[in-house]
Amino acid sequence: MKVCKFGGSSLANATQLSKVMDIVLADPARRIVVVSAPGKRHSGDTKVTDLLIDLANVALKGENTDRQFGAVVERYAEIADELKLGGEIVREIEMDLMDRIAKVSTLDPAEFMDLMKASGEDNNAKLVAVAFGVRGRKARYASPKDTGMVLTGPFGDATLDPSSYATLSRAFSNFDGIVIYPGFFGYTKEGKVATFPRGGSDITGSILAAAVCADVYENFTDVDSVYPVDPRIVPEVSEGIPTMTYREMRELAYAGFGVFADEAVIPAVRARIPINIRNTNHPNEPGTMIQQSRRVVPGTVVGIASADDFCNIVVEKYLMNREVGFGRRLLQVLEDEGISYEHMPSGVDSQCIVVKGKVLPKEKERKVVQAIQRELKPDFVAVERDITIIMVVGEGMCYTPGMLAKACLALASAGISMSMVNQGSSEVSFMLAIRRQDRDTAVRALYKAFFG
Repeated sequence: MKVCKFGGSSLANATQLSKVMDIVLADPARRIVVVSAPGKRHSGDTKVTDLLIDLANVALKGENTDRQFGAVVERYAEIADELKLGGEIVREIEMDLMDRIAKVSTLDPAEFMDLMKASGEDNNAKLVAVAFGVRGRKARYASPKDTGMVLTGPFGDATLDPSSYATLSRAFSNFDGIVIYPGFFGYTKEGKVATFPRGGSDITGSILAAAVCADVYENFTDVDSVYPVDPRIVPEVSEGIPTMTYREMRELAYAGFGVFADEAVIPAVRARIPINIRNTNHPNEPGTMIQQSRRVVPGTVVGIASADDFCNIVVEKYLMNREVGFGRRLLQVLEDEGISYEHMPSGVDSQCIVVKGKVLPKEKERKVVQAIQRELKPDFVAVERDITIIMVVGEGMCYTPGMLAKACLALASAGISMSMVNQGSSEVSFMLAIRRQDRDTAVRALYKAFFG
């Protein structure tokens, strides 16, 4: 059995949906199909999810929603009309949206927003199931609620309740034909709609692949494969990565590889399900296979990724190393403010904590700095913003001397200074922190150094 997920660009219009059906029907093993909401039809277009967010915001303000409502319905109606699906599915979508909007006064804003956003995937899954039926193939829409996709945590950033794996496995054991499953959302134990964070449909597909012990999880998108560097920064990159390991993908996804969200890797990795990144528009291309292990060449790098908007909390205190519990109390300050950290390099009398900028807005920064001064009485404390981290990743770096030196020389030759260097014990990657304005130059210099 294969679980395959199709992103918004693969479902943006009737032409794309026809390609999706051709791909699914070409392989009888493709029995579970996870769908996103329709994406952009062209560069100036708007995703259905963004239309739904706009609709939800207008409803929350108590204003007239006719224009926003019509824009959402029109997208589904256009697809249904071109594929000759009939008007019943469009009316069903209209009624569903009206029912959701009517609940605006009974739900808190975060809960209502999740309810509205989830309708993009939910209604598209129903439409796709109808489209398969018109093609004469048996396909069934499956609800996350009925199959046991139980989520916990805050709305908009929920995670799967681990007990759901057993429930989902039992639910799919009785299904036949093709199952069309909406991505991005599930239900709390109280029966409320909750959504995953970014890359939510990828997460859904990964969860289902793990739950049913799929042979492979195929993730169809709009690129032929995973590239070793962002083509927007290095346009000359042409060859994709044929095979990479889970560890390599996790490191690259963490640092901003847009093809796959880092949260989406975890369920498949834990179940050791291979992940195949493929292109809906070029289905004969083999894509990139992500698996437990691969043959590696010593001294080689598989990819270079960069991510912006990091902050560095710098704390200095003379004889810090002799002060028992200093690090614990420093982290306690962050915990009290609900802040998770990313990296924690240190010196003899200094400690740095790298956090994502979104978790440390200016008002919270002041509270954190004051708490550090009060609790730890440092000689110096400051927050550095606009930091970009660059990850250089590859199993081939393990036990190979000179890899970090090669990167440092490349950046030095480009006139770029580093504010931090961090390498994990696995040696599968190292992290470099630089100023945001130097990102593109740094990535190009590193690509030239490691890929020629």
